[in-house]
Amino acid sequence: MKHKSSIASGLVLSVALLGLSGAAFGDDDERGFFNRMWGGSKAPGVAPVKDPFYLEECGGCHFPYQPGLLPARSWTRLMADLEHHFGENAELPAEDADRLTDFLLKNAADQANYKRSKKIMRSLRPGDTPLAVSETPYFIKKHDELSRRMVQDNPQVGSISRCEVCHAKAETGSFSESEILIPGFGAWEDD
Repeated sequence: MKHKSSIASGLVLSVALLGLSGAAFGDDDERGFFNRMWGGSKAPGVAPVKDPFYLEECGGCHFPYQPGLLPARSWTRLMADLEHHFGENAELPAEDADRLTDFLLKNAADQANYKRSKKIMRSLRPGDTPLAVSETPYFIKKHDELSRRMVQDNPQVGSISRCEVCHAKAETGSFSESEILIPGFGAWEDD
């Protein structure tokens, strides 16, 4: 009789853990359930940038976008025309440009194993070569509820391309909705 009780207890525990794991892995914002439960932190959506050269060269002028936010073909195209980089001349010595290009291509969305990178790639049609993260269908869908008043007309934000202003942990590769704080509007609450 004691043996059946142990089996039943084990079965109940197994079912409970399976249920929790289903909840933990079913949704983006719940993915890190077990890590948080045991004191860890949630895995980022894209690989954080740790390359000091990239952080200095690109992050010196704007938010250092993680390579996992665009496919390699986009980074290739961006790096091929640094003279006209979003209305600015960002030309670099060839050796520096090659070094940055190599870093971007090795860590691009189509090379990454991070959830948002994969979702960005799935949102693109074959051959799509967006030059800005904000041009990807994934990004557009995730930001479609933002009003002009919250972004462009908001003096603290000004542009949808300023990820770090609203995404508190953008530099770590985390773009979780639970970490959004829109200046002048507060925490993001999805209806």
